Amino acid sequence: MQQFWDEFRAEAGRALIDRDHEMELALCCLIAGGNLLIEDAPGVGKTTMVKVVAHLLGLDFKRVQFTNDLLPSDILGSQIFDAGRQAFSFHKGPIFAQLVLGDELNRASPRTQSAVLQAMDEHEVTIEGHTHALPEPFFFVGTQNPRDQAGTAALPESQVDRFLMRIELGLPARSTQRKLLERDQGGSFDFDSLKKLATPDDLLTWHKESAKLHVSEAVSDYLLNLFEAAHHRGWMLSPRAALGLQRSARALAFLRGRAHVLPDDVQEVFLPVVTHRLAQFASGTGDSGEVLAMGRSLLEATAMG
Repeated sequence: MQQFWDEFRAEAGRALIDRDHEMELALCCLIAGGNLLIEDAPGVGKTTMVKVVAHLLGLDFKRVQFTNDLLPSDILGSQIFDAGRQAFSFHKGPIFAQLVLGDELNRASPRTQSAVLQAMDEHEVTIEGHTHALPEPFFFVGTQNPRDQAGTAALPESQVDRFLMRIELGLPARSTQRKLLERDQGGSFDFDSLKKLATPDDLLTWHKESAKLHVSEAVSDYLLNLFEAAHHRGWMLSPRAALGLQRSARALAFLRGRAHVLPDDVQEVFLPVVTHRLAQFASGTGDSGEVLAMGRSLLEATAMG
């Protein structure tokens, strides 16, 4: 897997500059079988990042632009009357893809945001009493603008908890921006020029193999101690979050070519797995700086072993 990651990083670097850490986390999220939330200001490369991942992994990709007038049927599909057959037939929406990008998720109404809950959790959708399976593997990636921007609506806690990880890209460093300026040729990047480095079946296989990685009792205790420390502070994190942390740590270890999980793996994925879940316990607006500080305080207060 180390060789694959080296190739993946090099190819992704053709479209994204100095985003290796964020790309590694995104890849770990998919190997762990989870959904990904990317929160940041417009224009920092969120959509580009998702497109790069889709092309490199050979995933069928669909993008939905969330707006305040978007309806659940625009995402899931609907029953349409066929005059020739004198019967209703189901027309699939864009949710029927292996990698679905919900762009600017928090600009839609809460009703529309919640339309993808079943898809995220069960990889199927129920429409007018009929259940339809989604393609496998299935991943939902949501991008979200900062909460203080006009026209945004906070995601419901039930949906936030269904995202395995949340990452931020942040504004690029001056040196990175210089590289962007030097590379600019006045047009958009040709994503079709990217090499296909894996297949959907590879992802399914990696998910199964990573789930078998050994987690020692000491590492498991460390993971549980982190969650107990959160609970003692009144930050009630769900069992789904604890399972997600273990799966993410396994995926990171697998990607780095190891057969066992280290405490460092748990620490590296801890903040991406828990910060979006901690936001509901933050004071004031719960901005990213505050919730990151909350997560770091748990790491600092909880010793391994």
